[in-house]
Amino acid sequence: MSHDTLTYAVEDGIATLTLSRPDRLNAFTVQMCHEIQDSLEMADADDEVRAVIVTGEGRAFCAGMDLSVGGNVFGLDESVDPYGPEAEKIRDTGGQVTLRIFRMKKPVIGAINGVAVGIGATMTLAMDARVLSERARIGFVFSKVGISMEACSSWFLPRLVGMETALDWALSGEIIGAAEAHRAGFARHLVAPEDLLPTARKLAQRYARGTAPVSVAVNRQLLWRMAGAAHPMEAHKIDSRTMFELSMRDGKEGVSAFAEKRAPAFTGKVSRDMPRALDWEEEPGFE
Repeated sequence: MSHDTLTYAVEDGIATLTLSRPDRLNAFTVQMCHEIQDSLEMADADDEVRAVIVTGEGRAFCAGMDLSVGGNVFGLDESVDPYGPEAEKIRDTGGQVTLRIFRMKKPVIGAINGVAVGIGATMTLAMDARVLSERARIGFVFSKVGISMEACSSWFLPRLVGMETALDWALSGEIIGAAEAHRAGFARHLVAPEDLLPTARKLAQRYARGTAPVSVAVNRQLLWRMAGAAHPMEAHKIDSRTMFELSMRDGKEGVSAFAEKRAPAFTGKVSRDMPRALDWEEEPGFE
């Protein structure tokens, strides 16, 4: 399927999604929102894809919302009462992308090649790892343009870098250098520009080679979903059910392979074998 704002390619089990509006520093639009979600749907549905890398074409990763478009640049219908019966129509586009990444069954790695501000920064928070080029610049610039944080970043950012750092970055709206972002725990790796994609691919291969696809998908979901659990008993209940289901599938092969000192031959497929225990409401509606 062709897209206008990005490219999507699969090689050796790794899907690479490249934001591709280099003349606009890959600025985010409503169309890009839909095309990112479409690409993530393709990756999740393709059992040959084991991991996804998201990067940008040219000098930037994503320079935030494209402020040159007409109307409400954030894609919001200003005629809707946000507290009325149609409140569910008020969905910021960045949040739709972030929640789709949150629901992914495949690991997602951000390869941040340049400036990443606004939604360019917040869309990466739900990814499982970030690799920063030394040329990257990160900015949660909302206070500079008079708007609130978006894309669920008030939930994700403090979990990633801690509350004090999240407050400092969000309240100041200042641009953060790659080295500072890396020190704060925003990214797993800080590398030279030429090493960005090779490092991201090596990380993707770590998650894909010698691992059971369903196990990776389940463990990713457990860690993200339980990040907001009120009590560890919630994790215990869901862990026990997923362990029960997986232990009778790929778990048997994994145990046998270990005992026989051979590489496992896992047969589970993410498209068909995800445990029922994870079938709960993924996106509660507005109240």
